[in-house]
Amino acid sequence: MIPLFRPWVGKEEIDAVAKVINSGWLGMGPKTQEFEEKFAKYVGSDYAVAVNSGTAALDLAVKALGINSGEILVPSLTFASTAIVALYSNAKPVFVDVDTGTNCISLDDIKRKFNKNIKTVIPVHYGGHPCDMDEILAFAKSKGLPVIEDAAHASGSEYKGKKIGSIADITCFSFHPVKNLATGDGGMVTTNDEKIYNAVKKMRWFCINKSTFERAEVKSYSWYYEIDGLGYKYHMNDITAAIGLAQLKKLDKANELRKKISQRYMKEFAGLDWMKLPVEKSYVKSSWHMFVPKVKNRDGLVEHMSKNGVSAGVHYLPLHLQPLFANMIKRGEMKPANVPITDRIWKEIITLPVYPGMTKEDLDKIVDVVKGFKP
Repeated sequence: MIPLFRPWVGKEEIDAVAKVINSGWLGMGPKTQEFEEKFAKYVGSDYAVAVNSGTAALDLAVKALGINSGEILVPSLTFASTAIVALYSNAKPVFVDVDTGTNCISLDDIKRKFNKNIKTVIPVHYGGHPCDMDEILAFAKSKGLPVIEDAAHASGSEYKGKKIGSIADITCFSFHPVKNLATGDGGMVTTNDEKIYNAVKKMRWFCINKSTFERAEVKSYSWYYEIDGLGYKYHMNDITAAIGLAQLKKLDKANELRKKISQRYMKEFAGLDWMKLPVEKSYVKSSWHMFVPKVKNRDGLVEHMSKNGVSAGVHYLPLHLQPLFANMIKRGEMKPANVPITDRIWKEIITLPVYPGMTKEDLDKIVDVVKGFKP
């Protein structure tokens, strides 16, 4: 079975992990700091804080803004983390519709659903295609709203010549095994705001004023530390960071390979009258984390591909249809989701395999299997 995703890892990652293990320091330490510094430089942000997941990154971003009530604007067509972090901070998600071409959050619907209780907006760079950040940021600024980018799909993506990670108030990345930069698990928060940086850095490790590594660096290990706030066990470790450093070196190459696979799909499927191809706007550079066309008889195509040894996915069942949120809406604890575009297109979207290590033979097979489908 040809998989949907596969991490692109090799000797570099193995050697990097072995070096950390042989160093005797496995926890958060020098490699974590190096990864933060190099990732910040790569995306062009002033600060980066490494954490143990993209969900942790989003949770800390919301908390760093001091949000503990109200509502947060999020798309319904996204992974659960984007909305669940609102609940973690005693806020409620308000589901926003998407653009029909990019599947990214709709600015028009952001404007429609803004109210005085909205505390922030979290645009998701769906599939690696950046949202129209200039428009979103301009509206948010006019309302005094901070913006948190969910860049789980967007490591290496660019918007108008700038890397995602340096544009909004806070950007959150995921390094889950299926992501473009994959560390097993992990995440990163980037920002240009020193206050936000200090808040996130402090909270990721129980608000302890000195890390274990910092205390170990002195001539005689100092056991004493202080906790002066509510923090979390969200920090990254040096094994994960070492993998991240190796992955970061080849991220641009990996994304270029993803792009070539996507270009082949675009060329091969251009004549299929039952498929609408994804778009890449002229002002962005997508990471091509996912290739998501819209098709007739989506479920039939998924079954056809599976029978012929090719995996396919659906990203995502909209969150307002998930029992957690659907029941909250039913009980009147959340606003009803008025997202007609999302309700229509989620039944049409299909995710095709895209990963850097894909062989030519596998790619040829995927193309043949898809083109052999009769909807």
